[in-house]
Amino acid sequence: MKEFGVDEFAQMAELMRRPFHENYFAMYSSVHGGIVTDPVLMTMPADDHLVHRGDGIFETMKSVNGRIYNMVAHLERLGQSAEKLDLVLPASIDDISRITIDTVRASGRKDCSIRIMVSRGCGSFGVNPYDCPAAELYIIVSGLKKPFMDDHPDGATMKTSAFVSKLPFFASTKSCNYLLNVMMQKESVDAGVDFVVAFDENGFMAEAPTENVGIVTPDKELLFPRHEGILRGTTMIRAAELAGSLVGAGVLAEVRFDDVTRAAVSGAEEILIVGTTRNIIAVQEFDGTPVGRGADGVVFSRLSTLLLSDIHENPDMQTVVFD
Repeated sequence: MKEFGVDEFAQMAELMRRPFHENYFAMYSSVHGGIVTDPVLMTMPADDHLVHRGDGIFETMKSVNGRIYNMVAHLERLGQSAEKLDLVLPASIDDISRITIDTVRASGRKDCSIRIMVSRGCGSFGVNPYDCPAAELYIIVSGLKKPFMDDHPDGATMKTSAFVSKLPFFASTKSCNYLLNVMMQKESVDAGVDFVVAFDENGFMAEAPTENVGIVTPDKELLFPRHEGILRGTTMIRAAELAGSLVGAGVLAEVRFDDVTRAAVSGAEEILIVGTTRNIIAVQEFDGTPVGRGADGVVFSRLSTLLLSDIHENPDMQTVVFD
């Protein structure tokens, strides 16, 4: 087996390129102290505890037309996740914000996905977090997928997951340990549905692999699961805030976070899936049974319009990257 040094590695760069690299635009690494735009240079040390233990946290945001949506909420949650894991951020929130903007600018992409990852750091291949002298910061700018409903105008199909949701501590922390989420996504693909949703040990609805889920009851209540057992999705929280205007307009009677039973999901007039890149999705079928009017649901239609307006037109929710 041939051994490679630094010089040989550089010569191999062209052989390392893969078709999916075309969607990788820029990466900042605190290990290297700068930004690269060549995908073959977007690497992490093998002994980083994020790599071999999943010991780290992350946030995924999006830039639309040169403006990052809801960045403040994402960075606040990053800080909360770090505190829960007793992980000292390698830079202040203000500095992480600045580096994120610089990395997006280096990518040259006005529309993109932005992933911020903070790892426990490098230091060993063990499980002891104290082996890591300092945390590391990685920021990756990649291609932004179209909202789900753009390619699926009739809505999504969804089924109950065979997996029980995470314990509250892990569910409410946006860590890089996403094995359960991966298995749920595999489950949906294998079952031929767009999404699965997990329920907790008490039979209450939790969340999808990377999205929050809510329902509209026959009494016109918009219900999302309690925060204790799910990730407090930034888009879910914003959608709930925007839905307040639908209460005032008489479209909804109430918006609240509560226990959501299987029976309530099965009897819902509308089921909504909410996520950063997905926006709001109407579910047309749950466990093989049609859901209300699907994509023609009134709450889905009105709330989607409100969210799109918030993304594209609300300067209070935008961080400007490109003028």
